[in-house]
Amino acid sequence: MTSDLQALLQSGQGVLDVKLQDASTLQLTAIVRAVPGKRFVCRGMWHDQLIYAKLFIGRDAKRYAMRDKHGVELLVAADIETSALLYAGAAADALTQVLIFQSVECGENTEIAYQTTVDRAKRFELASKLVHTVAQHHHANLLQTDLYLKNFLIQNGLVFTLDGDGIRKYAKLNHQLALKNLGVLLSKFDVIDLESWMHDLLGIYAEVRGWQQVPDAASMKHLVNQHRRRVTNAYADKKVFRLCTDVRILQRTGFWAAIASRFVQHDLPTSPKDCDRLIASQLRIKSGDTCTVALAQVGGLNVVIKRYNIKSFLHGVNRALRQTRASRSWANAHRLILLGIPTAAPVALIENRNFGLKGRAYFLSEYVDAPDALEFFSKTSDSLLQAEAITNIVNLFYRLHLLQISHGDMKASNIKVVNSAPLLIDLDSMQQHRFDLPALKAHARDLKRFMHNWQAMPALYNALIAQFKMVYADHEVLRLAHIIK
Repeated sequence: MTSDLQALLQSGQGVLDVKLQDASTLQLTAIVRAVPGKRFVCRGMWHDQLIYAKLFIGRDAKRYAMRDKHGVELLVAADIETSALLYAGAAADALTQVLIFQSVECGENTEIAYQTTVDRAKRFELASKLVHTVAQHHHANLLQTDLYLKNFLIQNGLVFTLDGDGIRKYAKLNHQLALKNLGVLLSKFDVIDLESWMHDLLGIYAEVRGWQQVPDAASMKHLVNQHRRRVTNAYADKKVFRLCTDVRILQRTGFWAAIASRFVQHDLPTSPKDCDRLIASQLRIKSGDTCTVALAQVGGLNVVIKRYNIKSFLHGVNRALRQTRASRSWANAHRLILLGIPTAAPVALIENRNFGLKGRAYFLSEYVDAPDALEFFSKTSDSLLQAEAITNIVNLFYRLHLLQISHGDMKASNIKVVNSAPLLIDLDSMQQHRFDLPALKAHARDLKRFMHNWQAMPALYNALIAQFKMVYADHEVLRLAHIIK
């Protein structure tokens, strides 16, 4: 069974017939999601109707299937919209547990719906429905422990809750746990959207719960930031440094490398010697004591190779046990991508390592063929394009501010402008702050450094100030950066 499912997964086409213990035949036509060695979610047909099937395999298959079934039964008992469970049992081989659900016709994954909806009012409507649904969960003393937007479908204005496996029943769900769970949902929304929607969404939640008092917006914002930071740290500071779906690891005598899975088909340098050879033979962008930067073409891919040098013996001793600047760039690039902030795609991280001691380190990123901000504004005469770029750059800063991320070196050359959209590079000084005050001060320094770029261009300088005043709801950080008085 498992090998047949794997073949279906790899081919992406065909039909796999699965005999069930009730003598019926389940036809699987496509795999929607797979957790190797545990379960498959498939589209298919059963008794001449479109269905979704979950197939559980492995030692704990029955336990996981029963937990999922029980979660669906809890949703139904609470009168919460969910896909109807049509069959719960085993395949004829008795090894595979099967749950069959009625297909929600024309239902759309709410994650995709939210990300692809341009109209902000419609995004708010969707967010409101999701908050309403989660409030219904909590009102019924249910908690969705695997709270992702992809676990909800929307059809004709109705939100369907999927994945009964994550549903837990409490005798009485306390307010603190409920609000923490609501914070997880809110963290899935765009940070700028959420900043302006927070009060209204909390009002919707309180109304469904029958609460007289709306939850405190500042406290909820703290819970949202806390969860978002925990998720991004787990991914960017841990997951991408080990073997996972997104990263391949190579470890040899004298060096260690992490390579982004999406680029493994290219003939990439995978050792310090490979990188040094390319730096010596390709276009040198920067030569310095601290770092050396070169542009190289490898396997049809244009990459920027940034080597962080060891200046002296004492410098080497100082750096040997610390996180390398290359690894900070690698982590921060993945952090920005996870948060939806444009940056050059991280390609590889390579470090000299001997007996656990680190030496030279290399960060490879995809080359972005676009002018930096200074070059863009100097050479672009189209006033509409300039105005669009100003808006986009200020929105980027505001997004970083709300996410409590500081770049650390906001000179114009570290912002590329692709058409009119900004993209951040040079991330080795970037931080995601834990506390409000350090985040505020660091963002003010970023703003001050950024505005220093435009002092010789007064019209642009004033246009940026006007846009900052318009976008930032709270002007405290603008005053701290001396942008306004």
